[in-house]
Amino acid sequence: QVQFVESGGGLVQPGGSLRLSCEVSEFALDYYAIGWFRQAPGKERDVVGCISSSDTSTYYADSVQGRITISKDSAKNRVFLQMNSLKPEDTAVYYCAANLMRRQCGNIIRQYEYAYWGQGTQVTVSS
Repeated sequence: QVQFVESGGGLVQPGGSLRLSCEVSEFALDYYAIGWFRQAPGKERDVVGCISSSDTSTYYADSVQGRITISKDSAKNRVFLQMNSLKPEDTAVYYCAANLMRRQCGNIIRQYEYAYWGQGTQVTVSS
């Protein structure tokens, strides 16, 4: 069973930065848009952003717009989530997944289109 692997989480102070990494399966970046999601304690999983397969177009949720950048390294089969100016409300488990139905992120992210969810990586923003 294919499963992506997230890493790079940790404890960071408010205003700090973190770079999360998602190791994906070979050729995944050629065929699937890759999304980043997060789930805070007691809340539903929400979309953070997405990077398209065929180009580097991205989608970012309003809650993180201007503070995050999603990029990819096809040679290393990795997708990155750079997060800056972190806030306590960014505390969550962060997941990456592949959109098996679309190569482009589009403007609407439908979680049911995503698969290959990893175990997630914990991000805690606290002083």
